[in-house]
Amino acid sequence: MLQAIDVSFARGGSPLFSRLSCTIHAGQKVALVGRNGVGKSTLFQLFLGELHPDAGEIRVPAHWQMAHMAQQVDASDRPLLEYVQDGHERLRAVEQRIRVLEQRIRSAEEQGDEASDAALELARLHGVYADIGGYEAEARAAEIANGLGFTSADFGKPFNAFSGGWRIRASLARALMCPADLLLLDEPTNHLDLDTTLWLENWLQRFRGTLILIAHDREFLDAVADHVLHLHDGVADGYRGNYSSFERQRAEALMLQQAVFEKQQAEIRHIQSFIDRFRAKASKARQVQSRIKALERMQSVAPVYAESPYRFAFTDPEKVSNPLLVLDDVAIGYGDRPVLSGIRRSILPGARIGVLGANGAGKSTLLKCLVGALPPLAGSVVRGQHSRIGYFAQHQLESLRAERPALAQLLDAHPQQREQWARDYLGRWGFSGAQVDRPVGTYSGGEKARLALALIALTRPALLVLDEPTNHLDLDMREALGLALQDYAGALLLVSHDRSLLKRTVDELWLVENGRVTTYADDLDSYTLTRRADSGRSAPRHERREERRAAAEQRQRQKPLRDRIRACEREMEKLEKRLTAVESRLADPDVYHSLPAAELDALLAEAGRLRRALGEAEEAWLEASAELESLMGSAEGG
Repeated sequence: MLQAIDVSFARGGSPLFSRLSCTIHAGQKVALVGRNGVGKSTLFQLFLGELHPDAGEIRVPAHWQMAHMAQQVDASDRPLLEYVQDGHERLRAVEQRIRVLEQRIRSAEEQGDEASDAALELARLHGVYADIGGYEAEARAAEIANGLGFTSADFGKPFNAFSGGWRIRASLARALMCPADLLLLDEPTNHLDLDTTLWLENWLQRFRGTLILIAHDREFLDAVADHVLHLHDGVADGYRGNYSSFERQRAEALMLQQAVFEKQQAEIRHIQSFIDRFRAKASKARQVQSRIKALERMQSVAPVYAESPYRFAFTDPEKVSNPLLVLDDVAIGYGDRPVLSGIRRSILPGARIGVLGANGAGKSTLLKCLVGALPPLAGSVVRGQHSRIGYFAQHQLESLRAERPALAQLLDAHPQQREQWARDYLGRWGFSGAQVDRPVGTYSGGEKARLALALIALTRPALLVLDEPTNHLDLDMREALGLALQDYAGALLLVSHDRSLLKRTVDELWLVENGRVTTYADDLDSYTLTRRADSGRSAPRHERREERRAAAEQRQRQKPLRDRIRACEREMEKLEKRLTAVESRLADPDVYHSLPAAELDALLAEAGRLRRALGEAEEAWLEASAELESLMGSAEGG
């Protein structure tokens, strides 16, 4: 087992850990969680031996082989597949020893000498080579690289030919290649899309060693971790179960702190007011349901987020065109090569669209066309007069002026505002004190992402286009972002591997696949089930077959409930239209004087009947939704 015993450690004279102790047993999959700056990455470095405690002791079994995902990687001209295989250090050492012995034997033969000892050692090493998977190493490396989004055309390219995000993926592949007893992964999903995230989930679920994981993706942690180690106030507390279980257990303790709990009540009332206001509107049904779920979770774990430093909103648009955007038989690509074609899509005011698709399918290409950064090769893109777009993508972080502080950049964009307003605004996004006066070039990736989002939020966009906005963001910021997007009145188009954020903020899914953009008829859970089964291709054949069978059975069990939910939604929409028409007539004072008494009574009775029918349809919808959620929860638990 791995142990930290009374560990103390300080950085720059400031204590980070104070008599921290924890024990991690072999085979456990541990999520290392805590606010930014509590020392999660530092604890990794202590486990790896890259740092040494000021006091106390780190104990790692001497026979354990360790692997970790390097965040900073040196340029190399090694071909990708060779670079990945280099992660199996013992294999490389055996290969090197075999080459030395073969050269010695050849030299001895040329000189007419015997090399029997070398020949015996060579035979033994070939046995070792087979035992440690040497003959399957290249195929295994290819499976891992392919699972993380590389294609066979990439395998021979030199490592330094790839961009920064792809180098991080290669570093992850290299770590997974190592047959480790202890695997340490720091933010492995930051540069992955949803499909590759699901592949990594499957891989880690089958990993037989001990795993310590830092990540800010709630559903990823829930799927992989079976224990949680929470760092706070210089110490570590251990919890059994996944991340959601940790939240519940910690919430129970924090609920005793009434003052902390009360800070969350205003937020609960705000969400409840939305539910009460729109509960009967079929057009808002999914958004209401997402808020009901958010409220249920908030009421059980409210104190976990009561200390969050983030309290912000996206400013609603002043004017909105209808439609905002229309794509008519559009083809998009580079040069004369189309990536996507035949696109016929409209984005209406208030749309909440999530974009799905495998890596390389063309999601980012689609977004670039929508925001005007990539003109269509064919067809037309018609933009409404009032369709201002707020666009967030990772490459835009580089457009922030590195030498200018956040405060100065905000005032540059809003020169009519006073400095105190700017400080208060940035404070709601988690920038406080002297931090707003530091050059942006000194900020972390997460801080730059927050600043970019803060600047976009004030532009009053009619359409927010967000391409992987949660990369580098911590759990508190993701929670706050989800709440802000729920309240935003404009349209939203979102690409994200964070399923929790997608579930809470979108109610329509587009699928980018095989050069087309289509509406995904089912929901995100169905997509996840299908892709998770597909991503199990690196598992043994019988496991893949079983996964596909289980996924098919699960979809079959869920289908009647999904059909019932869609039928209820159609019925609610029909009833709401009829009720609106009747209520509009009843809202006209002249009706009460011009209609005969019998017709007026019939109209009033019709309004009452429609209200009752709408309430019954909503109850049926809520009941079916709860059954579906329960069924999906039992499937995930199993």
